[in-house]
Amino acid sequence: MRFETDAAIDKAMDLFWLQGYAATTPQQLAVEMGIGKGSLYNTFGSKHALFVRALRRYSEMRLEYLDDLFTAPGPMGPRIEVAMAVLAGVGEHRRGCVMVNAAAELGTVDDEVNLIADELFTRIEAIFRRAIVNGQDSGEFDRGRPADVAARQLLASVIGLSVLVKSGGRPETCATVVDGVVAGL
Repeated sequence: MRFETDAAIDKAMDLFWLQGYAATTPQQLAVEMGIGKGSLYNTFGSKHALFVRALRRYSEMRLEYLDDLFTAPGPMGPRIEVAMAVLAGVGEHRRGCVMVNAAAELGTVDDEVNLIADELFTRIEAIFRRAIVNGQDSGEFDRGRPADVAARQLLASVIGLSVLVKSGGRPETCATVVDGVVAGL
């Protein structure tokens, strides 16, 4: 049941990502997930509870990806570039980041979404900070720039890039932003 539940949450996440929370109906979710509406409510409780589970799953998947990326050997700059592009969806799709989208759509009215977004953004910032410190220690990045400030700027750049991607920003334009941000480290 765990695998099936995760697969269903992944399908729901994809639909929320594509359409947003408000535009996604329980009927659309049930069809996308391959279950009846009654099963949706019996399993997840509500559309909102499913949305929260989808956001938490998205967070887990992103953090796992970043942990794997930054524990691999090699220079940090290229890995930070890849992380920024993947997190923002540069060149992959026009959806941006599901967490940025959720925070933008519901941030003023949904404390639970804000909490999940803040937890993810805080952990991404910490991962970026460790990568920057590693790059500073190896001589790849300038030691004169505080790693915590640089990490916060990387996170803000990813969030901005996500919005740019969602609004139709060209991949080559987004790539110049990524290159410029990392070159400034």
